[in-house]
Amino acid sequence: MACTVLVVAVQNGETIRAGQVLLVLEAMKMEHEIHAPQDGRITEVLASAGELVQEGDLLLSLAPQTLASAPVASPATVTAATRDDLQALRVRMALTEDASRPQAIAKRHALGLRSARENIADLCDADSFSEYGALAVAAQASRRSADDLQRNTPADGLVCGTAAINGQACAVLAYDATVLAGTQGMRNHQKTDRLLGVALQQRLPLVLFAEGGGGRPGDTDMPIVAGLHVTTFASHARLSGQVPMVGIAAGRCFAGNAALLGCCDVIIATEASNIGMGGPAMVEGGGLGVFAPEQIGPSAVQARNGVIDLLVRDEAQAVAAAKQYLGYFQGSVADWTCNPPELLRQALPDSRTRSYDMRALMQQLADTGALLELRPGFGPAVLTALARIEGRPVGLLASNPAHLGGAIDAAAADKTARFMRLCNTHGLPLVSLIDTPGFMVGPDTEATAQVRHVSRIFVAAAHLRVPLLALIIRKGYGLGAMALAGGGFHAPLATAAWPSAEFGAMGLEGAVRLGYRKELEAQPDGPAREALFQSLLQQQIANGSSLNMATTLEIDAVIDPADSRRWLSQGLAAGKIGPLLPGGLDTW
Repeated sequence: MACTVLVVAVQNGETIRAGQVLLVLEAMKMEHEIHAPQDGRITEVLASAGELVQEGDLLLSLAPQTLASAPVASPATVTAATRDDLQALRVRMALTEDASRPQAIAKRHALGLRSARENIADLCDADSFSEYGALAVAAQASRRSADDLQRNTPADGLVCGTAAINGQACAVLAYDATVLAGTQGMRNHQKTDRLLGVALQQRLPLVLFAEGGGGRPGDTDMPIVAGLHVTTFASHARLSGQVPMVGIAAGRCFAGNAALLGCCDVIIATEASNIGMGGPAMVEGGGLGVFAPEQIGPSAVQARNGVIDLLVRDEAQAVAAAKQYLGYFQGSVADWTCNPPELLRQALPDSRTRSYDMRALMQQLADTGALLELRPGFGPAVLTALARIEGRPVGLLASNPAHLGGAIDAAAADKTARFMRLCNTHGLPLVSLIDTPGFMVGPDTEATAQVRHVSRIFVAAAHLRVPLLALIIRKGYGLGAMALAGGGFHAPLATAAWPSAEFGAMGLEGAVRLGYRKELEAQPDGPAREALFQSLLQQQIANGSSLNMATTLEIDAVIDPADSRRWLSQGLAAGKIGPLLPGGLDTW
């Protein structure tokens, strides 16, 4: 192959050292340095700059010669000039950091909020965040200078990448509210799609910091009209059912940002957050009135109606909750403690009709500090929580006798069915603590489409691939109790009851009044009728006792409340998880 001599770096008689550059040749548009193989003296230079030479041509002669050793510099004194390209990178990367925009960050802090990078640093394990697309800027070169874009639209308002959270790989997306109000620009859509593709391919759990104002109309570099062809929303939704998805909202989260948030398995939001499918500008543009951002989707409303799963004080608590939530899907832990199991014997009042605190019972049953309740303000007749029992993560369903006596209304049914699907999707066994008089009934209840809502529980339970353990605490009445047991008392892997449990096709008091109406009406109204009622009721209570139910094999066991954790742990150890079926997770 022919080469061109670009540089002749030595001359006749010159003493050179091993490694010194002798010649520079050019071939195939690449320059190649020829180094001295050893110390010596140049005896003849045959090549000249600009000369075309062929393979095998003699270019110079080197006579070996022993030279005195050159002094070796200590590492402390070695200095190397920074290459221009490396220095340019350092300058450019510095503009992506919070320190380059002190006023914007100070304004953020004045609102009691953190920057996107501060949230990511808190969420991710130390030095584990690998950023994608840090050098992107807003697609507005036709209206703003390059320097302006680099300084004021770093990362195009979206910081994203992969990281370790609790020691396991995850994907992280964080809209930067200090950059164009956290709006969705064309380049940050491209970045989002890129990372979502990686998350789907590698099955990485996703954490999304969703604060922002939705679509950005100011990007002018892209030849588009409406931008409705972007694939971000479909790409994001495609992750549903494949990996755990956590959405975090602080401040204002509207329009496209809220749509992404709503696709997440769980939404964690701060008390000062506002979440809505349209912000003030969109509301006003639709002719619906003029509203301040704080009037649209405040956290108190969104926690009560079921949009928010976890309401927290601030972003620090949101990040802590996200890490705890992800932990339940990252396997068992060996280090756990629990309350004395004997305390469960005192969980119920002596009176069978006296209400009690089911949340306190759940805390006693779970490992210490391992209970995370979801949607506490929505559908409170059934409580849903993630928990650990002897270090093993589970989904915990529990009737709440403090609300409607534990009767299941439409909201509680939706909440229950969705929680079953969440645990089923991500492979968490279910534990159901049952104390319900059944489904809520009556004209007002049926006006809420109760028939459709409560049936969702049966459908969700019938498609469980995870083991379900049912433990009847007190009332196990009717279809509602069957639904919470997965469709019937023989649907779970195992069904047990406390000695306090009582059973019937409906509430026992109602069963007596309906079944023995003639006998009761035959007695005069007053003490005689009441005495007969109480006598018949006691017969129903005895017939529907947990011991009698176990005798007829309608349930599998009656256990001492103090043995509840052991019974659950044994059942969970025996349970198997089936294959994941295709399909996303119901967002509601």
